[in-house]
Amino acid sequence: MRIRVVDAFTERAFAGNPAGVCVLGAGDWPDDSWMQSVAKEMQHAETAFTRPSATPGADWDLRWFTPAIEVDMCGHATLATTHALIADGLVTDHVRFSTRSGILSASADAGRITLDFPISPVAPIDVPDGLVEALGVKPDEVYGTGPLTDVLVVLSDEDAVRAVSPDLVRLEAINRRDRNRGTIVTAPADAEYDFVSRFFAPVAGIPEDPVCGSAHTALASYWSERLGRSDLVGHQVSARGGVLQVTAAGDRVHLGGSAVTVLDGELLV
Repeated sequence: MRIRVVDAFTERAFAGNPAGVCVLGAGDWPDDSWMQSVAKEMQHAETAFTRPSATPGADWDLRWFTPAIEVDMCGHATLATTHALIADGLVTDHVRFSTRSGILSASADAGRITLDFPISPVAPIDVPDGLVEALGVKPDEVYGTGPLTDVLVVLSDEDAVRAVSPDLVRLEAINRRDRNRGTIVTAPADAEYDFVSRFFAPVAGIPEDPVCGSAHTALASYWSERLGRSDLVGHQVSARGGVLQVTAAGDRVHLGGSAVTVLDGELLV
């Protein structure tokens, strides 16, 4: 079976967020345990599996696995999958995916891919017990993100976000206790971007996600309200880093970026 590694939300190799992508033929899915094993072997934040869809209103079915679990939504692996389908000539400028989060679509224009995802509304919450100790920094504000189930932590400035070095064992215990997927840390950007962020999800087998598209469904909600405009540019300041064009559009959010294929190979099992 063919498998690719695609770096998403970047215009150059070895940056952005790498995703495994398996484009399957029509028919049944492989066993869930096999797909989970492939994702564990790849050790990327997510590995995506896609097949032609029989679902009304969809072109392809799409599933995402971290090294530990199957997840409901993933932005960077959706962008990577779209990039792979376009490279194979299987889609042109628009594709609709049937997923665990409903129908998600992506469109391509001049090498840039834009995802259309549901926005994740945010609401203030009390600081979860132990979060300050786990992150090693006191938040300015903390928000819940509804069905996304992340905790959004707002800090004062970009340097504070870059300096965060969480105790991942403590953070995983807090997320597991509170049934959260992960923790987003964000602040205003210093220069050319509107905001910066990082994302930690040890409970999902992802110590730090290099560039998390789905987290930006909540970041779009927060920053569009705070800055008073819908078109934004976010910079995820992980070690690899990545840039997203973010547009809040009512109950939807458009996430734009590029992708680069860095590996194209064959699974031998």
